[in-house]
Amino acid sequence: MLIDLQVHSTYSDGYLSPTQLVKFLVKNKVKLAALTDHNTVSGLGEFQEAAKKVGLKTIIGMELYCSLGSRHFNILWYNFDYKSPDLHNLLRETQRRRRRRVRKILENLKSHGYKVNVEKILDKYNHYLAINKTGGAFYEQNKERINKELGLKFPREEDILRKYFFSRDFGVLKESYINIERVIKLRDKIGGQLIFCHPGKHNKYAGLLPEKLAKLGIDGIEVLSPHHSIGSIIYAQFLAKEYDWIETGGSDFHLPAGNHFTLQHSWQWFKIESKYLRKINKIIKQ
Repeated sequence: MLIDLQVHSTYSDGYLSPTQLVKFLVKNKVKLAALTDHNTVSGLGEFQEAAKKVGLKTIIGMELYCSLGSRHFNILWYNFDYKSPDLHNLLRETQRRRRRRVRKILENLKSHGYKVNVEKILDKYNHYLAINKTGGAFYEQNKERINKELGLKFPREEDILRKYFFSRDFGVLKESYINIERVIKLRDKIGGQLIFCHPGKHNKYAGLLPEKLAKLGIDGIEVLSPHHSIGSIIYAQFLAKEYDWIETGGSDFHLPAGNHFTLQHSWQWFKIESKYLRKINKIIKQ
C-alpha cells in the first residue's frame, strides 16, 4: 500500500492548502497519509474533512523542531491527542518565540533601507512562521535591489535566505526548538509515536544522537525520505533493528516545481510502500 507520512500545507511551509494536498495525494494513488505541518496542528481538521470525501485514509501528524543539549533535529509525531490543551500551550509558546525572532530580523532589514511591511508579513502567517514564505515576501518587496546585490537574475531561495536571514549583516534567524525530553513527557500523557525525522539530512546520525534518543524512549526512525541516500536508508534500517524501532517513510512534499519542468515533485520518482517498513502497522493501524 502506498503511504506518505510527511507532507506539508499552507499552515506551515507548504504551498498547497490541506484540501489541495488531499487532491494531490489521491492523484498520486496514495492510500494513507499524514499532514505533518511544523509546530502546528491547525490544518488537521480541514485535511481530515477533505480526505473523508475522497476515501483517503489519514492519521494525525505533526513535525516538531527539537533539541537535546546542543543538538538540533526534527521529530515526527503521530496518533496523539491533537486537541490537548497542554499541547496547544506548548505550540503557542514556540510560535510566539518564532514570531519575536522573525520580527527582529525584519525590523533590522527595514532599518537598512529595505522595503519591509513587518506587520503584513507577520499577520499573513499566524500559525507557524515559515522562513521560506517570509523570505519570499521580503524578496517580492525588494526584488530589484536583491537581484543586484546578489548578482543574480533568478536567485534561489537558499541564496536569499543565506544573505538576509542567516548572516552577520542582518542576524541569524534561530528556529523555535523544544527540548525532546519535554516532548516525550507530553507524549506519555497524550499518546502517539515519536519518530526521528530524516536523520540522513545533514547527518543527524553523528555524535551518538540515535543512541541517546533511543534511551530517552522515542519510538522510531524515518527510513524512506528523498533526503536520504541509499547508504542513509540502510543505516536507518540498521538502527531500527538495533533499537527495535518503527520504520516510517514520507515524501516531505511542499509544492510542485512549476515552470513545466519534467520532474515536478518527489512523487514522480519516490514512492513509499508500507510493506518495506518494519512495525509500520503500529502507526498506520491496518
